[in-house]
Amino acid sequence: MTETQTLAQLAEALGPTIAKDAAERDQAGAFVAENYALLKEHKIFSAQVPTELGGRGASHSEICDFIRRLAHYCPSTGLSLAMHQHVVSAAVFNHRNGRPGEALLRKVADNEVVLVSTGANDWLESNGEARPVEGGYRVSARKPFGSGSPGGDLLVTSAPCRDEVLHFAVPFASDGVSLAGDWDTMGMRATGSQTIILDDVFVPDEAIVLKREKGVYHPAWNVILTVAMPIIMSVYAGIAEKATETAIGIASKRHAEDTVYLIGELGNLLATTQIVHADMVRIANDLDFEASTETANAILSRKTITGNAALATVEKAMHVTGGAGFFRKFGLERLLRDVHAGQFHPLPEKRQQRFSGRLALGLDPITDIVRHGLAVAAE
Repeated sequence: MTETQTLAQLAEALGPTIAKDAAERDQAGAFVAENYALLKEHKIFSAQVPTELGGRGASHSEICDFIRRLAHYCPSTGLSLAMHQHVVSAAVFNHRNGRPGEALLRKVADNEVVLVSTGANDWLESNGEARPVEGGYRVSARKPFGSGSPGGDLLVTSAPCRDEVLHFAVPFASDGVSLAGDWDTMGMRATGSQTIILDDVFVPDEAIVLKREKGVYHPAWNVILTVAMPIIMSVYAGIAEKATETAIGIASKRHAEDTVYLIGELGNLLATTQIVHADMVRIANDLDFEASTETANAILSRKTITGNAALATVEKAMHVTGGAGFFRKFGLERLLRDVHAGQFHPLPEKRQQRFSGRLALGLDPITDIVRHGLAVAAE
């Protein structure tokens, strides 16, 4: 990457190389290791780190745009990178607001350290067990959906200890950390999102960055959700764009009148995807936002709409192509398989609707804590 090259220009420059073996990796379920090496070479993992800490100082919106463009070439690479970048975003937000984050950002900038998170599956309860020992904790757990784990350097995760949940980072090189080798899925097959096994791993006291009450919504989620979801859903906006481009390219070779109507529908669905996703990026406001539950809720509702619209877009693209879309050589069926993963990021649709509905009624979004003076019977 040259000093004058924008991230958008770099995405388009690297895209053909990143796309080169995408179909073969999908077929084999092989991790995008070569693409990670290429991204490291161009210092993409540290791109969002502030310049004063050794990074490029790219904005949150630039990262969203880079990942959206990357997804045109290889959605698995885009999604794996998104899982790293959203942790970096949270650290940047915390650093800007006087909370811990600088040490992690410096690690990323110094060595292009790759972060892997497990927060989506852990949510409020987390899983596993953290047992207090002298100088720290011994942690045992199985953490599914560790996207990018074969190329990861530092695991950012959590584990329950009695009535608390501890958040911490632990190097993948630590004794007791291993991968289950179980990522064999319908879509996003090259993300390497294996289950991460922690077997009596020692976590020192100084590695604990947050202790929160188990099962209770903590304000930290207002930061995590607001920065993470626009980045992650950039992948699915990119998939929808690529599917539309592919379908129109195939349909342009025939001009049946029914296809014209289908393409009109396709355009409307893509516009919905793009508009709502862009509003997520707007709300995050390049990490200058109020970290409130209301802000997180606005992001979550738009996450659901973006995911549903992206899925509908790719399904309509299949209709536009007729039987051609079933042939793997066009890449559309792979995009359809990949776009389905969007529904599983937090919060899945029904959990989001419950969260939003409770908040609208003045309730705590998760538990039966009364807000705004409204009393509601226990569910």
